[in-house]
Amino acid sequence: GITLTQTVFTVGVGLTTAANTALVYSTSPVWGMLLGFALGLERPRLAGILGICLSLVGVGFIVYGGLDFAGTSLVGDALILAAAVFWGSYTVLSLGLLERYPPISLAAYSMILGGLVAFPLSLLDPHTLDPAAIDATTWTAAAYSMLFSSAFGFAAWGWGVSRAGANRVLIYQYLVTLIGVSAGIVLLGESFGPGQLIGAAVIVAGVYLAKR
Repeated sequence: GITLTQTVFTVGVGLTTAANTALVYSTSPVWGMLLGFALGLERPRLAGILGICLSLVGVGFIVYGGLDFAGTSLVGDALILAAAVFWGSYTVLSLGLLERYPPISLAAYSMILGGLVAFPLSLLDPHTLDPAAIDATTWTAAAYSMLFSSAFGFAAWGWGVSRAGANRVLIYQYLVTLIGVSAGIVLLGESFGPGQLIGAAVIVAGVYLAKR
């Protein structure tokens, strides 16, 4: 779950905007709910089905609103959508493990095993990495990602899922959306067009309906 999510997410975010990334990734609660339906963990409801459909329409608005003729943004958005599916599924499937292992242990094991799987994949990348050419800002960003986004973030997420359940915790994915969109606009100077605005509203409405 972590290997697939992080690999696909990292590639995708380099091909689209931070705002689109945050918005499309916010559909992960929908995919978690859909898996819950499939596994019999949650009974299908009309509101849930309508919410899933509405969220997909919202993603369509975002992708169309940021579409470029080169297709780069479209590929990036598609990869982020795949990462959202993986993350929503991982959250639901981790419930059984969280009943047997502490959240911090599960996070540690997941990252270690994920790293072992991801390392051979990294060797397939034709680009070479020269640590001496990386500036201090990039190293700081990498350290922040490892300590807070990964180590603390996964442990805290697992703790929340073990206490409140997957569906309730997945709702807080929207804090990530809010921060991601705001950071993209303020720090990176990204534009936020009508398509993205409509898509954001439709996705929020869809997940709200699905979780009622």
